[in-house]
Amino acid sequence: MIEQMIEKKDNIQAKPILKWAGGKTQMLGELLPKVPDSYGRYIEPFLGGGAMFFALNPLDAVIADRNPELINMYKQVAAHVDAVISYLQQYENTQDMFYSVRALEWQDLPAAEAAARTIYLNKTCYNGLYRVNRKGQFNVPFGKYKAPNFCDVEALYAASGALQNADIVAGDYLSVLKEYARPGDFIFLDPPYLPVSEYADFKRYTKEQFYEEDHIELAEEVSRLQALGCHVILTNSNHPLVHELYKTFNIEVIQTKRYISCSGSKREGEDVIVTVRPKRKMMMNIVSNPLPEQVSKYPATRFMGSKSKLLSEIWSVASQFQFDTVVDLFAGSGIVGYMFKAQGKSVISNDYMAMSATFAKAMIENNEKTLSIKEAERLLVPSKESDHFVANTFHGLYYTDEENDLIDTLRMNIAAIKDPYLHAIAMTALIRACTKKRPRGIFTYTGDRYNDGRKDLKKSFSQQFIEAVQAVNRAVFDNGKVNKAKHGDAMELKVGVPDLVYIDPPYYSPLSDNEYVRRYHFVEGLARDWKGVEIQQNTLTKKFKSYPTPFSTRKGAADAFDQLFKKLKDSILIVSYSSNSLPTQDEMVAMMAKYKEHVEVIPIDYTYAFGNQNGAKTNRNKVQEYLFAGF
Repeated sequence: MIEQMIEKKDNIQAKPILKWAGGKTQMLGELLPKVPDSYGRYIEPFLGGGAMFFALNPLDAVIADRNPELINMYKQVAAHVDAVISYLQQYENTQDMFYSVRALEWQDLPAAEAAARTIYLNKTCYNGLYRVNRKGQFNVPFGKYKAPNFCDVEALYAASGALQNADIVAGDYLSVLKEYARPGDFIFLDPPYLPVSEYADFKRYTKEQFYEEDHIELAEEVSRLQALGCHVILTNSNHPLVHELYKTFNIEVIQTKRYISCSGSKREGEDVIVTVRPKRKMMMNIVSNPLPEQVSKYPATRFMGSKSKLLSEIWSVASQFQFDTVVDLFAGSGIVGYMFKAQGKSVISNDYMAMSATFAKAMIENNEKTLSIKEAERLLVPSKESDHFVANTFHGLYYTDEENDLIDTLRMNIAAIKDPYLHAIAMTALIRACTKKRPRGIFTYTGDRYNDGRKDLKKSFSQQFIEAVQAVNRAVFDNGKVNKAKHGDAMELKVGVPDLVYIDPPYYSPLSDNEYVRRYHFVEGLARDWKGVEIQQNTLTKKFKSYPTPFSTRKGAADAFDQLFKKLKDSILIVSYSSNSLPTQDEMVAMMAKYKEHVEVIPIDYTYAFGNQNGAKTNRNKVQEYLFAGF
């Protein structure tokens, strides 16, 4: 029997293999014409019976449901259909066998037998319902059907073929969509219907509860998907809340039948189909091009939030535009501004951190000056009586007494350098030596408990300083343009109307802080010579108070973005932001769209180098970095 069916399976149209309350087979005539002509992946996170999935039989799909028993069944039909059929052929349509099989716990069975049990009970129980009691045990009664086809071999083989083209996932719809949805994908959403009162005990159909607040959350997700560039079709009942939630989209009301109601008067109903098209078509052709070799000469950094790993993606977006002048508004490590300089652009690099402005002075504004190694070596030798500021203030905290004395010597000798570019090179080298001699390169703790024995920590401070001077010298080059390093508040910076502005602000997130000063207060103090700051002597690390920034709260960040977008509305804008930060992606798009005709979002998978908890690589490190382009 099975062997005969194998020859026919390729000619059979896949169809649902379960009876499913709320299944969409009867609506396919209205749904299929609304499916986009072309799309990326098909995603269905409320799978149920999968009528739409089987009708489309997509070549690349993600199908999901919160019901683990249901997902097990689909996975087994996809991968082990012969075993599932073998188990099904052992069942009989009798009341005794039904209740015997129903009494089994599916989790205790082999996966293929559990899948067969799911299909058998579904086809022989009353009305094909899925209902469990408070203990999670299936409790729908025997259906008393004369000849239910619970082992439809042809249908199972056809379904298996379709399911093999899909990633089958157990999970809630939000996590599935956030992980898998990409621009151009087609998402079909068939959530539990409104009104909630009619389906108050939704456990008749699945283990999932879905209330009005969930429908509101779903509508917000649909808006996010549209902004992301996805095609969406959603079904629901013809309920006032549905019309309110989706009033900005196309809504069509159709007549349907309800097969799950015991009352004949309730078997007629009205459903709605919400059709959502992507708000914007991608106008940019993102192509990754190799970066100039010069970019690789920028000294490597472990600076928090550095975009050194995203330079290719940033340039892929920026290169879509014609521009000569660019402002790197929140320069940080300086690597992005340096990349633009290497691409032949006239760059203004700005940051509120003095150390960042120092980096930019040495390697972006500076086109030709280098510090000779002989001069660098002279800086290591005391030239006048030291003020012992570091030795006294930070005794026993970060470095040995000998290293503190050397830092004081370098500080005082560097302060005497009159040439601004040579001064910047020497100070950049001192900062770099301090961070490389510090486990993890930060100053939020004292002592050396994070010392992992790496080579940098074994080198002498003098050697680190000389090597840093050499590294900075190698990074100096002339791109034939006038470039500037500025040290100021981005909200107040006056830069005229640059062609392009790159914005990489501190990311606000309730999961972690964005206090750069707290991490780098010691080297920031070096860059400023601790002028204009007040060291908090009561703190163990002897840090100074962080600079005020609007990006330390959600509302402050939202207001700051709005002000920046308004101020820079005549420039091309490229904004880096993270998926785990606030404002949300939709909010960012909405704010930018107030001032720019076109807004596009390019998501990039990224893992941060620094953990949020004790340096550990947790799931919160794995995020999507967004590049927003406004033009």
